[in-house]
Amino acid sequence: MNDYKALRTFLLAAEKRNFAQVARELDMTPAAVTRAIAALEAELGVQLFVRTTRQVSLTTDGAVFAAQIQPAMKTLEDARRDVMNAHKADQGRLRISAPTWFGKAVLPPILSGFKTKFPKMSFEISLSDGLVNIVNDDYDLAIRISAQPSDKFTIWRKIRVVPRILVAAPGSRFVEMTHPNELTPDDCLAYSGDSRRESWVLSDGGSSMTISAGRDFSANSGEVLADMAADGAGVAMLPGFNIAEHIRTGRLVHVFKGWAPPDLWLTLFYPPYQTLPPRIASFCKYFEEQLPAYMPSLD
Repeated sequence: MNDYKALRTFLLAAEKRNFAQVARELDMTPAAVTRAIAALEAELGVQLFVRTTRQVSLTTDGAVFAAQIQPAMKTLEDARRDVMNAHKADQGRLRISAPTWFGKAVLPPILSGFKTKFPKMSFEISLSDGLVNIVNDDYDLAIRISAQPSDKFTIWRKIRVVPRILVAAPGSRFVEMTHPNELTPDDCLAYSGDSRRESWVLSDGGSSMTISAGRDFSANSGEVLADMAADGAGVAMLPGFNIAEHIRTGRLVHVFKGWAPPDLWLTLFYPPYQTLPPRIASFCKYFEEQLPAYMPSLD
């Protein structure tokens, strides 16, 4: 890092125009600053400063050189800071991917609480209902609500089970049905990442059945499906936490209560680290501790 130190010394001298002040800020002696600048001038073969008894000033070559290296030095400083902070539990940046509805309803108070506890942390949050590639897309962490993971190229941790239920609008014809075999594919609003049909596998604890969903309507948004179901367009199969407020306010009701699909998992995914970086580990610990307060079940 000798070249880095010399360039940093040069840029600070270009800003301060005083070698003694540069020495104080960098914890160097004035003679060491002078030697560093002289060595840089010798390497470049140009004079960078004009020295007087009161101050130093940039030559034309020095001003051009400072302007050209300043952006690169800032990038290097940022990279150096990020790498150093990556090994601290209370500093650094976290780039997180989360499902849209979860990211809107559950994640904000957890992030706010963590930010209050660790004010030097910063975040980049990306909301998507698709399954992102956390390695290729450069995420530190992905929060997923999905079936049991089968990904062999990432590390994942199961946080909790996420039950799903069938819901419809109160007063709709679906509330009067007593068995899910009364539903037609047109009655079932499908959740699909690519907006296609899906198959609902339902069980009453003893027997099971499969229903085709999405022939008439499918969407890759739980919010859209909940609103469509509340408007009487059909039956939706959604995670309980998604529609807890709809149930509480009476916009939706739980139908076919004896029948349930397989539970989903809320899982944290990480890139294949040998050791989880402290800043990620500290956030995940806080996330798991705080989650029950912001993601209650319907029970």
